[in-house]
Amino acid sequence: MKIDVHCHILPEEWPDLKQRYGYGGWIQLKKNDEAEDGRRTATMMKDDKRFREVDENCWNPEVRIEEMNAKGVTVQVLSTVPVMFSYWAKPFDTLDLCRILNDDLAKTVSKHPDRFVGLGTLPMQAPELAIQEMKRCRHELGFPGVQIGTHVNDWNLDAPELLPFFAAAEEHCCAIFVHPWDMEMGGRMEKYFLPWLVGMTTETTAALCCLMFGGILERFPNLRMCFAHGGGCAPYTIGRIDHGYHARPDLCAQLTTLSPRTQLNRVYCDSLVHDQRALKLLVDVIGQDRVVLGTDYPFPLGDLDAGKFIESMEEFGDDLKGKILFENACDFLGLDRRKYDADST
Repeated sequence: MKIDVHCHILPEEWPDLKQRYGYGGWIQLKKNDEAEDGRRTATMMKDDKRFREVDENCWNPEVRIEEMNAKGVTVQVLSTVPVMFSYWAKPFDTLDLCRILNDDLAKTVSKHPDRFVGLGTLPMQAPELAIQEMKRCRHELGFPGVQIGTHVNDWNLDAPELLPFFAAAEEHCCAIFVHPWDMEMGGRMEKYFLPWLVGMTTETTAALCCLMFGGILERFPNLRMCFAHGGGCAPYTIGRIDHGYHARPDLCAQLTTLSPRTQLNRVYCDSLVHDQRALKLLVDVIGQDRVVLGTDYPFPLGDLDAGKFIESMEEFGDDLKGKILFENACDFLGLDRRKYDADST
């Protein structure tokens, strides 16, 4: 059994957002002509500029299920593509877009309830609206959690404005998947795919440090959070981060009484590190119960073999592999394994 917590999806279509809201900056999906081999693709456009090319598996759940079956994936946990977060926009416009995306996702999950689980998206630039939509995702749409970005415009995740959101997420047992977005794209980061190779992991590391140093994880001990791409650099530089906490408490220990090394054991990270040694270190640092399978499907920088390298690791016994491949995801999201695994009934 495999539960993949890190999978992105888009609706097959959505309204013209520039026309709907009266200003630009939005993402639209432009379908391309069918290729000679029958392959269907689309281009994500930001106004008149190409953002990225996507295949049909990004919006078609039937194609997605075929590929899941081929890779032995039992369940995908679906979340939007982070560029759709739209925290930069007018709050009620982002709320409207979130409802469009979340409602479409709910329809996909309801059509295939034994194959898909949904994570909602929220207008995080307006915490009161984010809480409103988070409650709707939890109690009306039936999602176990939401996906948020590593920062919200000029706010890091320890911003006082976000405290009510984290309190509400804890109160409503809403899991939070944290995904990097809005990386620096210009200047020194312009070449070599650096925003994705370096910027994303740095974003996640900064987010984790802010949550730890800012006392969020200490203040909300029952908050369930998972970080994409193996937690960025944090699990691998925790020695330096923890040393900074002890060496410069005037800068790092003002808002928390817990060391970063202690707090890191309170979060989950996905397995998307592309290296067996890195994965072994991740498990050693945050614990066997805290690593979940994540692939970043359907994008090429992901683990498109869906955990094959986990299954091939001789250092991991069957019990540990089972934890990473599905058991820890059930704990993170509060899922009943029996709903998805016929062998467990």
